[in-house]
Amino acid sequence: MPKTQLLLYLIPIIGFFPSLWTLYRGQASREQLAVSRLSITLALTWLLGYLLLSTGATTSDFFSLRLFILNSFLTSGYFIVSVWLILRLMQGKSGRLPGFSTLAERVFGKYLS
Repeated sequence: MPKTQLLLYLIPIIGFFPSLWTLYRGQASREQLAVSRLSITLALTWLLGYLLLSTGATTSDFFSLRLFILNSFLTSGYFIVSVWLILRLMQGKSGRLPGFSTLAERVFGKYLS
């Protein structure tokens, strides 16, 4: 069951909610907490970037197409990284990303665990 939960946490957009619930409860294994933090960090980073690029694209006349293209790259990257992490967990490897895992532990380790 824990491996299935870890895979559920990493589903793009949808996995944000079970991850948040796991961190809120705080009764999980160390690996579950780490993957939950990573999933929330990835989702919030994507959402912030998506909102900023969308806002910039709608308010700009000259750069709108470029910002929409960047927005699509950001969204595609979020989905690809999530699928890559799911595949790594299925292979039994670590579900850590060098920059994001440290950021997730710093930010969400203080407030939600």
